[in-house]
Amino acid sequence: MKQDINRYEILNTITPLIENTAMRFNLIPIEIDFAKENHRWFLRIFLYSKERNITLEDCENVTRSLEGFLDELIPVKYYLEVSSPGLERKFKSEKEFIIFKGKRISIKLKEPLEGETEKIFKGELVDYDTNEGLTFFRFEDGVELKIPKSNIQSAKLYID
Repeated sequence: MKQDINRYEILNTITPLIENTAMRFNLIPIEIDFAKENHRWFLRIFLYSKERNITLEDCENVTRSLEGFLDELIPVKYYLEVSSPGLERKFKSEKEFIIFKGKRISIKLKEPLEGETEKIFKGELVDYDTNEGLTFFRFEDGVELKIPKSNIQSAKLYID
């Protein structure tokens, strides 16, 4: 018998539990994804900490703390993957612009800014406003740019 699974409903149910559990370990879940791939369900949780790098022990602690609770809330067999977001992770939500404030990023624009020809910049994410967009300090010339949210094609963490 085929079971209908509403992944968004499941995500809405489990997200507060995951956020509270991560918070107990002073961690932030920057992405929680529940998806079916090759006939198997995967729950992927990417953790971040403002103070330190994510360790294997962090991932294990969150996994152990969640396992029993998640099994009660997810009505299908699934594979749980808990990890760090990676060094040059592409941003997948607006929340990440706020979390990674002060970090080095590479940003790709849909259209060049007025008076510019380039669409890709490397610099520091100075600030982010959900209405206005982001304030960005461009490394190559030390200029601070205001980039409208509507002109951001993609952004990712940048490592020298």
